[in-house]
Amino acid sequence: MLKIGVFDSGLGGLTVVKALSQVIKGADVFYVADTKNAPYGEKTPEQILQYSLNITNYLIETHDIDALILACNTATAFAIKELRERYPHLIIIGTEPGIKPAIAQTKTGKVGVLATPATLSGDKYQGLVRELSLGKDIVFYEQGCPGLVEQIEKGETKSKRTKALLEAWLSPMQENRVDTIVLGCTHYPLVTEMIKEIMVCDIQLIETGSAIAKRLLSLSNVVNHENHGALSITIHSTDSINTDIIDTILTDYILHIL
Repeated sequence: MLKIGVFDSGLGGLTVVKALSQVIKGADVFYVADTKNAPYGEKTPEQILQYSLNITNYLIETHDIDALILACNTATAFAIKELRERYPHLIIIGTEPGIKPAIAQTKTGKVGVLATPATLSGDKYQGLVRELSLGKDIVFYEQGCPGLVEQIEKGETKSKRTKALLEAWLSPMQENRVDTIVLGCTHYPLVTEMIKEIMVCDIQLIETGSAIAKRLLSLSNVVNHENHGALSITIHSTDSINTDIIDTILTDYILHIL
């Protein structure tokens, strides 16, 4: 059985686990929701790195994982380089905003990016934008979304408060005819319906869960993984969690919640 460790600051990374479940078979998935330290997007780079190291050590020592997925754009930005250096034996896959597919799909050349403040200010994101947009007629409308992760973690994906936040953040994108929006946090796919409702246009929303799943499948031959059989999902948390969110994302699986 392929043993996969996945972590995020909360339950948003389960959107990546859902994508994995549609591609990967014959595997044990161990998910850690670091709710005690959520949200990562408002923590310092040093804090984020330490949280990531702590969780990785736990997954290695407790579950002897073969692969690690950072289901968090912010953790990827500040920790993946160090993790790859420390654990060269692991398959390590990060999460990055889908800038490349957004550039390929936009028709107006105007791309919105919703992300945590830490992701938008990070060197990894800034370098990705510079590299992929070089020589292209693309304008990015970037919007940090402080507080949105907390709203989603509380299960308020349809509340008036969440809608008011999104309306304020999306207003400049509406005015500037943005036709493609990058969801730069794994929590944000949980409010896609509200985003579409607010934008009131044929908007393309870019998330990266399926790309991560396909990448893992392509790398899993390194550990002689045969992609067939049952998939087991175990969820750990460092503090209390909203089980309603888990039921919303992973509706078709028997879960072990610890």
